[in-house]
Amino acid sequence: MVPPLVMIILQIALFAIVGLIDHGSGQTEAVGPLQLLAVNLSMGITGVLTVPLICWWAKVPWRSILSAPRAFDQRRLAVYLLWALGVTILANAALALLAPEQTPWVGVGFTGTTMALLVVIVLTTPLAAVSEELMFRGAVMPAVASWVRPERIALALGVIVSSLAFATTHLATDPWLFAHHVFLGLATAVMAIRSRGLEAPIAFHVANNTFTAVLNTLLAGGGDFSVARTAGAGGPHLLIPALFVLALVIVVWRREGNAAEPEAMSTRHAKGVR
Repeated sequence: MVPPLVMIILQIALFAIVGLIDHGSGQTEAVGPLQLLAVNLSMGITGVLTVPLICWWAKVPWRSILSAPRAFDQRRLAVYLLWALGVTILANAALALLAPEQTPWVGVGFTGTTMALLVVIVLTTPLAAVSEELMFRGAVMPAVASWVRPERIALALGVIVSSLAFATTHLATDPWLFAHHVFLGLATAVMAIRSRGLEAPIAFHVANNTFTAVLNTLLAGGGDFSVARTAGAGGPHLLIPALFVLALVIVVWRREGNAAEPEAMSTRHAKGVR
C-alpha cells in the first residue's frame, strides 16, 4: 500500500507549490495547466518509484510487473489501445446524447490556457495513466494477493483491495463517483488477470484519460476544465460509460480466449511477492 500513499503525499506537496505560484488554484473543481501538471507528475513519479521498489521487495525482475509468465506484448498493447479509444469515443458520444446536462462542456474555445492544457495532457497524462496501472494492478493487487495462501481467495482479495485503494486515491466524496472508480478498478483488474499482463488496462487507462481530458479542454470555452468530485457530482448517468467499459472487458475476455487462467497472475505473485 506504499505507492498510493506516496502518490497522495506528492499530490499534496505539488498542489502546495502550485498554490504558491497560482493564487487562483484554490478552486477545487477547475483544473488548469499547473494543477493538471501537479497531479500527473505526482502519479508519474510514484510510478517510477513503484517499479524498483516492488522488484527489490519481491525479488522479481521488472518485466514481471508488466506481464507474466509471458513477455510484454507491444502488438497486444496497440490492438487494445485502438479498442479502448473506440470505446471511449462511443462512451462520450452516448453521454452527450443521453445526459448532456451531466457533461462539463460549455462550448468550443481555444486560448493560451487551452494550448497549455493540451501540451500538459499530451506530455504527461499517458505517463500518469501508465503509472496508476503499475501501482494498482502491477504492485498493490499482487502484493495484497500474497497475504493469503488459497489462490482464489488471494485473487479476490487482491482485486478488491486494489480497486478500493484506486477509488480512494481519486478523492471522490460523491458515492456514485466513488462506486464508479471502484468499478473501473475491478474492470481493469479483470483485464489484467485475464490477459496475464497490463497491456489491456494500460491501453484503456491511457485512451480514456487522454481522450477525455483533450475533449474536456477543447469544450471548456477556452478556460480551465471542470472536474467535480464532491457530493452531488455523480449520478445514474455514470452507468452509461460503465456499460462501455464492461463491453471492453468482454472484448478482452473473448480475445484472450482460454489462454489466461484466472489463477495465473495470483500464483505468480503468491510465489514472488512476500
